[in-house]
Amino acid sequence: MNEAKGGKEVEMQAKLAIHSIGLKAESNSFQELFTAYYPFVVRQIMRIVKDQQTAEDLAQDVFLSFYHTDRSVIEHIPAWLSKASVYAAYNYLRSEKRRSERQEWVAAEQDRSTPSSEEMWLEKEEIESVREVLAELDERDRTILVMKYSGFPYAELAKATGVEVGSIGTILSRAKKKFRSIYKQMRGDA
Repeated sequence: MNEAKGGKEVEMQAKLAIHSIGLKAESNSFQELFTAYYPFVVRQIMRIVKDQQTAEDLAQDVFLSFYHTDRSVIEHIPAWLSKASVYAAYNYLRSEKRRSERQEWVAAEQDRSTPSSEEMWLEKEEIESVREVLAELDERDRTILVMKYSGFPYAELAKATGVEVGSIGTILSRAKKKFRSIYKQMRGDA
């Protein structure tokens, strides 16, 4: 019932606007129609978006669409403008909601992917510690560990170190054990 009252109110406001300027609803130049209905369209949009500047921008879009539409197929110009205004307002709200969600998602991703200064410093310290431990190992153990954790298969490890493929697992295990031992000594855990 409230919608019916609102629809009649819209139609009544449009008719008043037409009569106050002395226009006829069937014909008129775009300029005259724009002048007559612009405040009406802005008010329609303001009821939904609650921001004057946004309502005015959306009203411009509605009238741009109206300008490109064949007015001879529009039976009732105020109703068409009212409907277009409501659609434009709701489309704006939906797009703002999606934009806001995208921004929140991007901000959350940046928070997760961008380490803090402290985290970067700790990572740098950790890398430096690993390099120091690797420098303490003999050449063969260092090569096997670096190649293994770089993704090389056992066959490549064997070829690089000149060892049988069947021995690589044992050598790798011993190299890991030496690495852990030296690392713990450096940190003072031993």
